[in-house]
Order: sequence, then structure tokens, then C-alpha cells
Amino acid sequence: MKSTAPANASAIASHVAPHYASGYTSEAGGAVSILFVDQSGQLGGAEFSLLPLAVTWAARREVLLLSDGPFRTRLEALGVPVRLACETRVSEIRKETVQVNWLMALPGIVRQIRSIAKHAESFDILFLNTQKALVLGALGKPLHRKRIVWHLHDIMSGEHFGPLQRWIVKWLTRFAVDHVVANSHASAASLVALTGCKPESVPVVHNGVDLDEFSHMGDLDTGALRRRLGLPEHVYLAGLFGRLAPWKGQHIALEALARLPDLHLVLVGSALFGEQAYVESLRQQAARLGVEDRLTFAGFRDDMPAWMKAVDVILHTSTEPEPFGRVIIEGMAAGRPVIAASAGGVTEIVRHRKNGWLVAPGKVEALAEAIETLQAAPELAQRIADQALIDVGQYFSVEAYLEQMKRTIGKVVV
Repeated sequence: MKSTAPANASAIASHVAPHYASGYTSEAGGAVSILFVDQSGQLGGAEFSLLPLAVTWAARREVLLLSDGPFRTRLEALGVPVRLACETRVSEIRKETVQVNWLMALPGIVRQIRSIAKHAESFDILFLNTQKALVLGALGKPLHRKRIVWHLHDIMSGEHFGPLQRWIVKWLTRFAVDHVVANSHASAASLVALTGCKPESVPVVHNGVDLDEFSHMGDLDTGALRRRLGLPEHVYLAGLFGRLAPWKGQHIALEALARLPDLHLVLVGSALFGEQAYVESLRQQAARLGVEDRLTFAGFRDDMPAWMKAVDVILHTSTEPEPFGRVIIEGMAAGRPVIAASAGGVTEIVRHRKNGWLVAPGKVEALAEAIETLQAAPELAQRIADQALIDVGQYFSVEAYLEQMKRTIGKVVV
């Protein structure tokens, strides 16, 4: 994945910061300083949700990353102080990692716990943005003794995580975390079921998108936009955006593509976390299905609004419940109809046939029928896209997200 900063980085900062530059103050009147901790240097949903919060927090703040990558470049381009506390063996730990790998990584885990604690000493709040950050930051609480906010971005079910990981999260949440903020009711409900905590103790703040990133492009001619991006011009084009991974279901989209001979598909995104084998399996699948000439692998792209506006319909094909589904609200902001897998946080965003189209996860036939329906009924597709744009502005704007998130964080120090 390339690590170049966005060309409009300063524009994003100048747009968002003036409206939300006040931060929050404690009862004593002092500005509340925050150390944000994220396990990834890559740009995923959790990182995109942290980005505007870190940019606009006016009091002293810093982001501590546990691995390097384009997320650091993006933060620094927007003026956010960043530090690294990298440990290769710890970064390589995945949720499916066997226990022996955890034991081999133990010295690095201890070093990162101490590093986070040391960095946290001069801040009021430790904001843990990912699950690995939760474990490492919360285990160090006896060292740093800071109030901890955990931003939950996962559905904490047995389908997603092993018994040991869920047990660790359960007890850290009970005894070390002071405040949890969930990205959806689906994520919140899973944590309530795991820990037995009260539902009201896990407030939900939905992610938001900056509508200006999409609207500033104006009414660009789709043909010219496709030519600029190297996409086929006079075709019905579907787009699937995000990380290439088995549970994201790109293979489901390829099966649907094979059933619709007039459809072309572009996959925008790249593999993360050692999932390159899945990308190769997609290429092999495309060859086997005979759809190579109607499929484009675009790789990671930094100008997502342009790519979304270049397609006719946006697909979301996750085979497992999505904790939220940021790509869905981005597609809505782009003014394109979205077909999404009906599970998890997605159902908190999409109203079937109103502002989007829901299909059962993993059902190729249902996905193909939905694409065919919207292609054959452009008026319906446009009506859905128009309502989606209204809804994303009302419920999922970056301004609404920041206001709710900062108000929630403010309660931690009261």
C-alpha cells in the first residue's frame, strides 16, 4: 500500500478544524490532553474514525502508533504529532495466532506496555482505538494510572474472536477501562453480552464522513472521470471498496459478476495483514469464471470520492456481520446507490429500498438480482441515492460524529 499523503490534507484540516477546535476542559478549567493509541499504521475503518478526532482535538494530543505505515503520513500531513512504538513480533500477532506465537512475542509485549505507559504519563486520558491497543494500554494501567477510553470497533462474538481473546477483553473492560464508546449498536450489544455490563454504559457514536470531500468535486462528467482513472467508459460499472480479505467477500462479487454479462466490476483496495494469498485466489477465480476482461484490480487509492463517483453502483459484500460499515456511508455521500450485506451495524445505516438495498450475506443470487434490478430501473436507483445523500448528511456527517464523540469523552473527566 502506498504511503503518500493526500493532496487535499490541508484542505481537510482547514475545513474540519475551525468548527471543532475547542476540545474539552475539565471541571478545574484546564484543557484535557489525550494520548491516542492505535495498533496499525495502515488505513482502515478504525484509523479513519480516529483521524478527524485527532486533527480537531485542540488541547495537547499525540498519536502513538504500534506499527508504521500510511496512517502516520496522513496524520503528520494534517499536523498531528505522531510517535512510534513498534515491535515486529507483536505486530505480527493476529486474532487467529496460536499461543506459542504469543509466548515468543512476550518480551516485545512487555516493552510496548511500558512504552505506552511512559508516553501516557503526561496526558490526562489514554484513548485506545483498537483491540490490541486496548490490551497493551490497559495492562499498563498500574504503571500510568490514567483514565482509559476504549473505542470499540469490533463485534466481540465467538465467530470473530477466540475464547482467550474474549476472556482478556472481558476482564480488562471490567477492571481497567473507565469508558467504552462503540461504533454501532451491534458492537455495543456484543460487548454487553460478553461482559454483562449495563447497556447504558456502552454509548454508541456512529462514524461520520466529511461530505465536502465528495461535494467539492461538483458534477464531474462520469465519462471524463472514468477516462482519468483508467476505467471502462460506456459500461454499467459496480465498485467494491476496501481491504481485500476473505470476510469482506470480494469472491461473492466475482460470482455475481459471472452471472451478469453486461456488468463490469472494479475492486478498490489492497490486502493487509498477510492476506496476499486471497488476492491471488481472486485472480484465479476471475480466470476460472472467465470474467478477467470485466474486472479491474485498482489497488489502494487515496482519492476515494473520485473512484466512488465513477461507478454506477457500490457493493458491500461482507460475509460476516460488519461492526459498522464505513464504506456504506462513503458510498451514500458519493451519491451512488449502495447494495449491502444485511448484518451487524449495516442495518443501522441502510433502510431497504429507501436509502439503499439490503441482501443476505454470502448470497450470490440475491446480490446479482439486486444489481440487475437497479441497472434496469435507473429512476429507482437515483431515488435511493438521493435519499441516501440526505440521510448521510443528517445522521452520519463528520460534524455530528465529532460533536458526539467529544461530548462523550468530556464525560470521562467530569
